[in-house]
Amino acid sequence: MGSRPAVSLPKLSRRGRILLSIAAVIVLALLLGAALLNAYINWLWFGEVHAREVFNTIVVTSIVLFFAIGLLVGGSLWLSLWIAYRTRPAFASGSGADDPVLRCRLAVVGRIRLFGIGIPVIAGLIAGVTGNGDWQRVQLFLHGTSFGQTDPEFGNDIGFYAFSLPFYQWLIGWLFVAITLSFVAGLIAHYLFGGIRLAGGGGQLASAARVQLAVTAGLFVLLKAVEYFFDRYNLLFSSRNAPLFYGATYTDLNAVLPAKLILLCICAICAIAFFAGAFLRNIQLPAIALVLLILSGVLVGAAWPAILEQFSVKPNANQKEALSISRNMAATKDAFGLNNVQYENYSGAGSATAASISAATATVPNIRLLDPNILSPTFTQRVGRENVYGFPAKLSIDRYTIGGKVGDYIVAAREINTANLTGNQTNWINKHMVYTHGNGFAAAPANTIDRAVAGANSDGGYPIAVVSDTHNPSGAGLDPANPTAPGIPVSQPRIYYGELTNDYAIVGGQPGKAPGEYDSASNSNYHYDGSGGVPIDNWFNRLAFTAKFGERNILFSSAISDGSKIMYNRNPRQRVRKVAPWLTVDGDPYPAVVNGKIQWIVDGYTTLNNYPYSQQTRLGQATEDSLVGTARQANDTINYIRNSVKATVDAFTGKVTLYAVDDKDPVLKAWEQVFPGTVKPSSDISPDLRAHFRYPEDLFKVQRELLAKYHVSDPQEFYTTNTFWNVPHDPTQEGGTNPNAPALANQPGYYVLAQVPGESSAQFQLTSPLTALQRQYLAAWMSVSSDPRDYGTIRVLRLPTTAAGNSQVDGPVQVQNRFQSDSNFAQQRTLFSNQSVNVIFGNLITLPLDGGFLYVEPVYIQQRNQNSYPQLARVLVSYGSKVGFASTLADALKQVVGNGANQAATPPAQPSTPNTTPSIIPSPTTAPPAASGGSNPALDKAVADIQAALNQLRTAQQNGDFAAQGQALAALDAATREYQAASATRGPAQPGG
Repeated sequence: MGSRPAVSLPKLSRRGRILLSIAAVIVLALLLGAALLNAYINWLWFGEVHAREVFNTIVVTSIVLFFAIGLLVGGSLWLSLWIAYRTRPAFASGSGADDPVLRCRLAVVGRIRLFGIGIPVIAGLIAGVTGNGDWQRVQLFLHGTSFGQTDPEFGNDIGFYAFSLPFYQWLIGWLFVAITLSFVAGLIAHYLFGGIRLAGGGGQLASAARVQLAVTAGLFVLLKAVEYFFDRYNLLFSSRNAPLFYGATYTDLNAVLPAKLILLCICAICAIAFFAGAFLRNIQLPAIALVLLILSGVLVGAAWPAILEQFSVKPNANQKEALSISRNMAATKDAFGLNNVQYENYSGAGSATAASISAATATVPNIRLLDPNILSPTFTQRVGRENVYGFPAKLSIDRYTIGGKVGDYIVAAREINTANLTGNQTNWINKHMVYTHGNGFAAAPANTIDRAVAGANSDGGYPIAVVSDTHNPSGAGLDPANPTAPGIPVSQPRIYYGELTNDYAIVGGQPGKAPGEYDSASNSNYHYDGSGGVPIDNWFNRLAFTAKFGERNILFSSAISDGSKIMYNRNPRQRVRKVAPWLTVDGDPYPAVVNGKIQWIVDGYTTLNNYPYSQQTRLGQATEDSLVGTARQANDTINYIRNSVKATVDAFTGKVTLYAVDDKDPVLKAWEQVFPGTVKPSSDISPDLRAHFRYPEDLFKVQRELLAKYHVSDPQEFYTTNTFWNVPHDPTQEGGTNPNAPALANQPGYYVLAQVPGESSAQFQLTSPLTALQRQYLAAWMSVSSDPRDYGTIRVLRLPTTAAGNSQVDGPVQVQNRFQSDSNFAQQRTLFSNQSVNVIFGNLITLPLDGGFLYVEPVYIQQRNQNSYPQLARVLVSYGSKVGFASTLADALKQVVGNGANQAATPPAQPSTPNTTPSIIPSPTTAPPAASGGSNPALDKAVADIQAALNQLRTAQQNGDFAAQGQALAALDAATREYQAASATRGPAQPGG
């Protein structure tokens, strides 16, 4: 029967419409309010760091994408619904008043604008929100550059794959979404409006419905043909033979590639068939074309490549895949910067003597004994000063020239650590307006300690740590031979931006209104006068930050006055990532003193995941090791990486500066066009800053992982994998000496100052051993220079692959096992037998020396209580088959290669004192000497002082308070000297009788 007239639905009253409008406004405000607030806060922050053009570019691009994608999806959906509505049959049959299709039709017709416009608007909004985050892909397409290299298969410039192809695929994906939604919407609309009838034997399809649906399906198939065209290029990223290698395989080139072309042609024919069927009353032609497309996809696209792979390629894979492997090897080396690796054959069979060890003045004196991954608690307790200060969990290593001599130093910024605040320190004013900044740059020579530990209760084994702060801006004290000489001078030691500053701070303001900032024990009334921070001295900004941080005190506090600023986003990595969101930031920023100012140096990487034939690598997995205190990388897949940018963050002002260090990187060139002027050329890098550049750890780990495979140059040898290497597990971790233990972390790379074979002087470099595949013996040793004269040069000492039996060189795990089974080590275990002491094995460093490898490992001990901290107790040394174990590196070397070997090693700053002297912690139960009975007041006073010092020492040892122990020892030492002096002045005893 004919359709009934549209029934008007009940209308809302005027009051109901007003309430509904108010509710809609409130919902919209809640949805947009947070976004607008965050945008305003970010706009202020980008203005602080003078990078507002970055913010503007991102926002404008995102807005354009939002509307473009929204219009594409929403507009195509609206057009489909509009065509279906305008071409609906004049009369639509129904099965009765209770027909659900009829009721839906009446509801839609009664609110045709609501459905016809509302649904496309909602779909467009969802699509716009989903797609506006792809601004990087669009900007790279618009500003892509040439690599000057072509792929070996199609001859396209690499820039096509890096910048253009991702955009084309992204655009095709959104076109598919728009066409699919349009088809589904048209299908449903025609069904509701009666253009499609399912009643009867085969149903009926109105002419208008047939035309619209056939044309839409034809567009879909035509777009599929375009996708097949671009899919040919995706074969160069094929994972068919992963994880051995990525790139187009023999099957891809000889079966899948022709199949893509065949399917492209079939799709074009099918599209023509759909377009023809749209205007013919017979839909058999499109149906036949669709069946042909499906069968072709199964037979040509799937079955034929599978047959070729199974019966032709796999039986002869080493020969068939040789071309693909060689292409993968060349592309991977280029994409990961492994083209210019310097290989050198190295016997590994050392022949060092005491004389040659003593003559190795470029390596042995610089051997690092301090482990930056262990000593953070030691720095905190010994130079951390007040509880409000702290150090990162992992300290850093850098080199400085002090007294005309270059040395590597353990360095760290003494930052404010609000997590350590206690009691009244945690109230809002103290936390955010008083304890606002750190103070000082701490450094300690990495190759020595204050004094050797003679016994379990000995004082010593601590770094010679000095802080360059407001009290000691010259950093005097780093040179034990000349303690008054300047160390690392710092003109501005205050640290407002650092790794521990994860909360906001309000600084500056008018004296008398703003509370003084805590600067030191002698100055609690400092007011910030730098350029960092966002003004918060107006009511609008105060209201905005009150909403941002959910803190009403920002709005109502009278301590915020003219000149007040708020600092946020204070972590160096976070600041660099916001200023340069296109960079992947290294996980371990480090502080350096550059021209008297403390600067955080942050390495930035440009990465791609679409470099033809290059090996796909999981960044998070490749950079994971046993280190703690470093930021972990996201486990993104990459197949291209360059350390193109070095960034600095001023610890006082927060200023972010980006420097190009690889001006030839095409990816960097593209981003420089997107954000012109944000990256300074390498010529702007000062010599003082360049002297503190380190080769970045995350890049090193990625290259090390790949070099374990890509040192092989023959494709067939590569396919067998028998000459691959492994990155060794860290043997110093729990269970590390058992290679079969689950979830063992890799050994990290270690920064050392040493001379490598072929060089005439010591270099600051990042090093790592490599072991044979699934074996523990050493196969190679890798280092990358950080010296400005040959920065980034990769050197590999390659051991003989034919080594067998005793000629093999032990790797880290084998050396660690030898350490722990050494008889000398076992005999001295009494040092560690106390159940209240933890033994901590430090970094096991591998150094090439005289044709062999010298292994050095510090051993720390730490009391098992809250206030204790690690001290260096012993040094383990291995060379060849011999092991040394002593309280100093010199004595351990002497045990390994004989007398005279100790002469080159850097000794402790102070000689070790025998246990019988007060300089080493005595037993607190030792009885003091007898008093004089009143005949010598000076002697009696000395005895009383000794008794008091022993009591103080006993209490300190029971509490595990090393600082108090040091004070008690000093008092005991002074009292002992007084006793000796008083005894010398006392006359001889009178004869009794």
